Amino acid sequence: MKKTLAIWFCLVLLISSSVLPVIGNADELLTATAQQNNHIRALAASCAACHGTLGNAVLLPNVGSKVGQANAVLAGMAVSAFTSKMLGFRDGSEKATVMHHHAKGLSLDEINQLAVHFSQQKPVVTSPLKPQTLQAEHEPL
Repeated sequence: MKKTLAIWFCLVLLISSSVLPVIGNADELLTATAQQNNHIRALAASCAACHGTLGNAVLLPNVGSKVGQANAVLAGMAVSAFTSKMLGFRDGSEKATVMHHHAKGLSLDEINQLAVHFSQQKPVVTSPLKPQTLQAEHEPL
């Protein structure tokens, strides 16, 4: 009986020591001050130039039989996938045109917080606007 109890105790200790730090880390990522939230939202807004509002990149028009996409859709991306990509850009193991410059400017904490931010966004398929043509005639100067 004592041996079984000791085994259960060791098993619970082993499991809790490996699971609780992960839970604790996730909790830290989700709780942030208002100032931190503003900072992350400002960083995420700078991503919008290429990745679209709230991480919803605009789809390019069809080219032949292939649908193109300008940049990665970040909205709804898994935290681990986002973090892995950004760390890859930062250390050079992921190929990129400009992302390695952006990733090198972020701390690990900022990358983690951006990962959580984008994982919470709803993915929305966004198509480019149709070009407009002017119908009006202009008077010569």
